[in-house]
Amino acid sequence: MRLDGAVAMVTGAGSGIGRALAVELSRRGVRPILLGRNLAALEAVRQQLASPCAAWVLPLDLADPEARASIYARVMDLSGRLDLLVNNAGVVEAGPISLQDDDVWRTMVEVNLLAPMSITRSLLPLLRASGQGRVVNVGSMFGDIGFPFFAAYSATKFGMRGWSEALRRELADQGVGVTYCAPRGTRTPAADGFACYVKAFSMRLDPPETVAQRLADGITNDVRDIYPRGPERFFLLVQRLLPGLVDSGLRDQTRRAVGVSARGA
Repeated sequence: MRLDGAVAMVTGAGSGIGRALAVELSRRGVRPILLGRNLAALEAVRQQLASPCAAWVLPLDLADPEARASIYARVMDLSGRLDLLVNNAGVVEAGPISLQDDDVWRTMVEVNLLAPMSITRSLLPLLRASGQGRVVNVGSMFGDIGFPFFAAYSATKFGMRGWSEALRRELADQGVGVTYCAPRGTRTPAADGFACYVKAFSMRLDPPETVAQRLADGITNDVRDIYPRGPERFFLLVQRLLPGLVDSGLRDQTRRAVGVSARGA
């Protein structure tokens, strides 16, 4: 995909991977539409871009179906076109399922899965008209390996991965590509909320800038999937071929996580 001069919407652009990606894409000549809930945060990100005047800010709550329904009209008002849609916004709530209620799960499903599906459907006419349209869905390694204490989050990311695969096949003859990205843990504000599990499971966290650079490279090269380099690729192979080994490997860590969580560490 040719990035220079392209118009890209990045959801969840106010922090974390979204912010880093907006900055990276801007550096490569992209004109970003920054979408998020917090207007002040979006404006702060815009000032970090290579060309702040070549970007737009779109405050919108993706958890609100009525707000999502206006997205096509609002993009038309802002830019009149769209070449790239990055579905990055997400919510993660970690903890034992016995301590999570339906509202927590409902929000994760709404933001992590239904929102990207809905806004992609709404914006498809613009992506088709682009001539090089692409949808990038940011999932997670937990969308391949179901992780204890992240059960509902894993469910939404498994859904995102499956939807990306089906969408890619459905749009293959419509001039719109689909890239699925599955980062490992990333140093974002969201990670602060499950710090005890990061410690208990010895999770490796990447800087958001590293994830953003790999994403931008993958978009440029029209890649199908983006996965972390390193041992995660081996873990994926084991998960697919010998999932019982993953069960055994996580069992002791899960017991340790229970203890760490109980101590509030």
